[in-house]
Amino acid sequence: MAIELTDELIELERKAWGEQQENRLTVETAAAVQAAVTAHAAATGQSRYEVERELKRVVRHADDGG
Repeated sequence: MAIELTDELIELERKAWGEQQENRLTVETAAAVQAAVTAHAAATGQSRYEVERELKRVVRHADDGG
């Protein structure tokens, strides 16, 4: 089953990844991503772990075709 992501999830992860790259990731940003991933997974019947893994792949490895 293909993992479906929303634009909102991708933007939240991009923000968190950018903060992390600049060594300024906040608890609030990290918590917002986790809450959104959990809510999305529950709403779509997908595994939270699979959603998070795919989200990180898409955002962090965009240059690799993600």
